[in-house]
Amino acid sequence: MRQPRIAVILDENTSTGGTRYEAGKGYFRAMRDAGGLPFGIPYVPEIVDIVLNEFDGLVSVGGRFAYPDDWYITGEVSKAPPSERLDVERAIVEGFLKRDKPILGICAGMQMLACLNGCRLTPDLRATFPTAGEHDKRDHRHPVDILPESRLAEIIGKPRIEVNTFHREAIAQLSAAVIASARAEDGIIEAIEVVSASFAIGLQWHQEQFAETDHPGNAVFQSFVEAASGIKPVGR
Repeated sequence: MRQPRIAVILDENTSTGGTRYEAGKGYFRAMRDAGGLPFGIPYVPEIVDIVLNEFDGLVSVGGRFAYPDDWYITGEVSKAPPSERLDVERAIVEGFLKRDKPILGICAGMQMLACLNGCRLTPDLRATFPTAGEHDKRDHRHPVDILPESRLAEIIGKPRIEVNTFHREAIAQLSAAVIASARAEDGIIEAIEVVSASFAIGLQWHQEQFAETDHPGNAVFQSFVEAASGIKPVGR
């Protein structure tokens, strides 16, 4: 069987002028270890159709950049800098959704997947949810509770896992097109699934940083690559 080709949208150094592409090696190692062939995708509009037609799965990675104003709750806009990543990534994600090809969104990637399916963000979760816990601190971890009978529950096989957390923005309004398949103890949405898609899962935490460990969340990478290979899980 041919190894599935996985498109990994690259991030960029938005905080220092957007002069370089960036991507944690964990994304690529995780895809490799799960049996996929990962390729970094730059922000070149001319390659969008090639990615849509020739790649089997899409990983939309983390990053800090502004989404359109109407992707946020009323009266709020992003405090992050703009990025040329937005238009190319949006076209690719929309194309994968239309073709029902597997998508895994991580952090900002989850938020794009959510907003393209009708959800809305807050640019500052602590301002919108004053009782929320710590969510934007490297090396900090907190537990998340996984929704029973969700796709994520089937994949991970545990009702609760511990994850890392460094995100300032968060989903503030959930649409009927997605389900929240994991939440932190303070209620912040930590994972979503697009109801109509065969595999479109978003994780707010950075699972790629657990690559090459025995973290239970790495099962998501395996399931994603299997979906990109055309392998259907039992019962689906």
